[in-house]
Amino acid sequence: MTDNTVSPDTKIDLTNCDREPIHLLGHVQQFGCLIAVNADWIVCYVSRNVTDFLGLDAEEMIGNPIRDYFSEAALHELRGRVQQLDSEDAVERLFGLQLREADEQAFNAGVHISGRNIVIELEPHEASHRTDYTSLVRPMIDRLRKARSIDQLCQLAARQLKALTGFDRVMVYRFAEDQSGEVIAESVSPNIDSFKGLRYPATDIPQQARELYRRNLLRIISDVNGEVSPIIPARGPEGDLLDLSMSGLRAVSPIHIEYLQNMGVEASMSVSILRRGKLWGLFACHHYSPRVLSYDVRSAADLFAQMFSFVLDQLSNDVVHEQQERTQRLHDQLMSQLAGGQSIKDHFPAITDALSSVIPNDGVAAWVDGEFLSSGTTPDAAAFMEIVRFLNTTAGSRVYATEKLGEVHPPAKAYVDRAAGLLALPVSRVPRDYIVLFRQEITKKVNWAGNPEKPATLGPNGARLTPRKSFEAWQETVHGQSAPWTDTEVSAAEQLRVTLLEVVLRMSETVSQERIRANERQELLIAELNHRVRNILNLISGVVAQSTQDARSVSDYAKVVSGRIQALARAHDQITEKNWAPSSLRALIFTELDAYFGPKSNRAIIQGGDALLEPAAFSTLALVMHELATNSAKYGALSDSSGKIEVTIDQTPNGGVSLTWRERGGPPVQAPARQGFGSTIIEKSIPYELGGSADVRFQLTGLEADFTVPNAFVQSFIEVEEDSPEAARHPKASRTDGLLSGPVLVLEDNMIIAMNAEGLVMEAGASSVSICASVEQALEAIREQDFTIALLDVNLGKETSEPVADALVERGVPFVFATGYGDGSALAARFPNVPILSKPYRGETLTDKLEAALQLARA
Repeated sequence: MTDNTVSPDTKIDLTNCDREPIHLLGHVQQFGCLIAVNADWIVCYVSRNVTDFLGLDAEEMIGNPIRDYFSEAALHELRGRVQQLDSEDAVERLFGLQLREADEQAFNAGVHISGRNIVIELEPHEASHRTDYTSLVRPMIDRLRKARSIDQLCQLAARQLKALTGFDRVMVYRFAEDQSGEVIAESVSPNIDSFKGLRYPATDIPQQARELYRRNLLRIISDVNGEVSPIIPARGPEGDLLDLSMSGLRAVSPIHIEYLQNMGVEASMSVSILRRGKLWGLFACHHYSPRVLSYDVRSAADLFAQMFSFVLDQLSNDVVHEQQERTQRLHDQLMSQLAGGQSIKDHFPAITDALSSVIPNDGVAAWVDGEFLSSGTTPDAAAFMEIVRFLNTTAGSRVYATEKLGEVHPPAKAYVDRAAGLLALPVSRVPRDYIVLFRQEITKKVNWAGNPEKPATLGPNGARLTPRKSFEAWQETVHGQSAPWTDTEVSAAEQLRVTLLEVVLRMSETVSQERIRANERQELLIAELNHRVRNILNLISGVVAQSTQDARSVSDYAKVVSGRIQALARAHDQITEKNWAPSSLRALIFTELDAYFGPKSNRAIIQGGDALLEPAAFSTLALVMHELATNSAKYGALSDSSGKIEVTIDQTPNGGVSLTWRERGGPPVQAPARQGFGSTIIEKSIPYELGGSADVRFQLTGLEADFTVPNAFVQSFIEVEEDSPEAARHPKASRTDGLLSGPVLVLEDNMIIAMNAEGLVMEAGASSVSICASVEQALEAIREQDFTIALLDVNLGKETSEPVADALVERGVPFVFATGYGDGSALAARFPNVPILSKPYRGETLTDKLEAALQLARA
């Protein structure tokens, strides 16, 4: 999606013809200035616009110590950050740096090493802007961790990055193996055409640009029509250009500027997505008017992209890990089934079924001991023998896969309807025997952003590529290909190949020519051993690498930690709602069971009384209840369809509280083989932190646990009548499904709160949600669209939402006020019947208020 466009068939060597580097050396954009110093901190290069930002004569600065222009305090900060640079591609950032003591203007600064120079980039710091944008990244990443697929992850990421940066269009652009790219996710402003699903030829991004994307993760163009400022001198004393590869201010090639102009884009930003050091894709952002992002926001976007890469890698690893577990189970299954000493051909149906359970295919054929075997849709015996001779030319010690068999083996074009792609597993060395999986042709349509076959247009300098001028969608029908074999499928095939080699070895032991084949068996053993050792070494390497990033088991770890944090959060909400006063133990148990079990919560019976616990004990009990509930759902009474839980709350003779937990009717229970952290919480947290007691018994009929909480943590014990509301046997069921319909307006100036509110109202049945951050945006949305209901944040920084409320009243649209101040009395006079929702709010409280507003509207 950048720089140059050329047909894949055009034979032009980009590295030779594209003399000018992909980025324009020697110029910077106008939203900041640049100073480069040598090891002695003598100024070597400056951008000419340093005069505009610092009021200094750019040319007179050359050759002078930088201390003549910056204060000692500023230099101390800069030198400290230089010391922290740990690689040639590292960049350190400073915010709100005071360069000179007498100046009121502060600057944001980026520092990196370029050859023998230290490059300092400066942008004005605006004190009125928030500087804690990076604090938004954590909740953004928390939302990403809930994704269960790559597509869902990318769509969430595009939407959140758009909310953070405000660009008109944010795309997730993924590179294929042939280096072409596809827009796989997108978030766009209203009335902007979608690019999702469009493909771009590999030549749109030359190799120089790809390498630059890999090294420097973020590039921004604030105004494609803006002027750029030259670096002086143009060359150093030895004729060197200042390399701006890691610069955030660097200007870009005029070819790329023209490319964006042809698209109608006036500002853009790209943030690289790396996976294990390789360029996986890009966040590509477009804006249709000039847009300058503060250094703070760009830094947050940079951090978000790095954390996204981390979550992407873990999600991908989870898929691989699941496939490896399935393959291991298949290995064990095959080894048990094929232990009878017969040959592979005697067990061909079982092998075919096993392979197909892990690797989808349309047919399986084999050449074993001079015999052709087949199942499903495959080439005939004569064609397969030609394929075997072709496979004999490939490496014999690993699997071979292609989804374009006709391109590498031309005779296969005659039967492309039966075998467009193959995955071959060699199962012996001499003679070579094979088990081959086939896939049929899939005719698919690829949507290109312009015709990829259009010849290159040569520029005025000869073999110099010119930018794409047409972006109209162009559809290509692809023939002669099967569905591609994924990396996980190829890896599974390699593991199964070793399994079959082991089977061959076992079977060969029963053959009369055992002594003749002794060397062959030894070679097979060595090959298998070598394979397994490599697997073990790779696994250790992966564990070490992931551990250094706290990521070896981030999916499970995140679920467990998230659950415990949410348990604490729910407990915290309950006690803060009571202004940190003692809170109900019964309500705590209800909340934990409802949050964890949902529909199963009616199988939990709470008996006895209630106790008001001091806040100091509340968090401890919340974690214990959470762990008990989690274990019950995984292994105990609520892991099947018949089990129940009975919880009894009583008062002890000395004024404390006893709490019993009984599970009945579930599967048989066994004590865990080892004590994990969850078990430690259940058994030791109450005795250790509260001085109470805990007795946990793993009875065969179900888990039993008895706890006591000392009277020091109990304000009072409350007797509960059997028919009172407090004696409800299970928490209130959710009423969100189907409550709403049609579009909903959310007016909220906090991005994270707005996105959470969006999710809640979508769960309640809204067809769409329009999020606005200001009164002006909300009024415009109301003029353009009819809403069924609205959620209005009362306080929006320097304005309130009352003008929006007036507009909604005029149109007869019900709405709910949301406030974080806990007091809506000021609104009651003007809008006496409007429900008021206190922050922070959860799904149930929001549902209550929305339902009340709708009922008032219907009355």
